[in-house]
Amino acid sequence: MGHIDIIERASHLCDRLVVAVGVNSEKNAFMPPTERRDALVECTQHLPNVDVEVFSGLLVTFAKQRGCQFIVRGLRAISDFDYEFRVSMANRSLEPDLETVFLLTREEYSFLASSVVREVAGLGGPIEKFVPEPVRRRIQAR
Repeated sequence: MGHIDIIERASHLCDRLVVAVGVNSEKNAFMPPTERRDALVECTQHLPNVDVEVFSGLLVTFAKQRGCQFIVRGLRAISDFDYEFRVSMANRSLEPDLETVFLLTREEYSFLASSVVREVAGLGGPIEKFVPEPVRRRIQAR
């Protein structure tokens, strides 16, 4: 729900918002990138200016190829800022004209993380409050 909240709020900041679903071989993602994309397309169908795409490689390269002027990142806590600050500095070094914009999560989503959702789902708990319906269906199908 935190991701959707950030996407909805960011969609008001620009004419077109490209949501980038990254392929990260170092992470053991619960769903493959194409399935995450499909779920996000369902979750954002009410936002006419939002496109969802899968990419691999550097985010800044993908963003520049799509004509993006900034990258939006969500922050939950100070620990997120530390990591995101370092990544944004590296991105700025690679693409100085590409800005990073941070949006703070809403309080009700500040504790959410994919690991929390996976653990609750794995133990048979209800996840409806944590994820949108298209995501819940996919998680429970697995």
